[in-house]
Amino acid sequence: MDNVFMTVTATDSALELIDSIKAQHGSELLFHQSGGCCDGSAPMCYPRSDYMIGQQDVLIGEIGGVPFYMNGDQYERWKHTNLIIDAINGGGGMFSLDNGTGKRFLTRSEICTI
Repeated sequence: MDNVFMTVTATDSALELIDSIKAQHGSELLFHQSGGCCDGSAPMCYPRSDYMIGQQDVLIGEIGGVPFYMNGDQYERWKHTNLIIDAINGGGGMFSLDNGTGKRFLTRSEICTI
């Protein structure tokens, strides 16, 4: 199973929220999967200019044309997991662009299978 690695996809609801955020904030965005600090383990959406990607961050893929990153340590623990980013009713993370939209991004997951 070592040859199976993480993917990231998005539901239609998440893609609609991404489009709405792009309309308000522009298309230069990025996602970073939070590791549990401050806003739990929510996927956070930022303007690219407001978030510095570190050497330890791993690019998982992209959703809605927006790159999706995760910290390398977290990636090592989750690398056999498929992430499905959804949007549900609720308040977004305090620093994430979904805050104030009435919706929030949510990470659902499933174990990678061959």
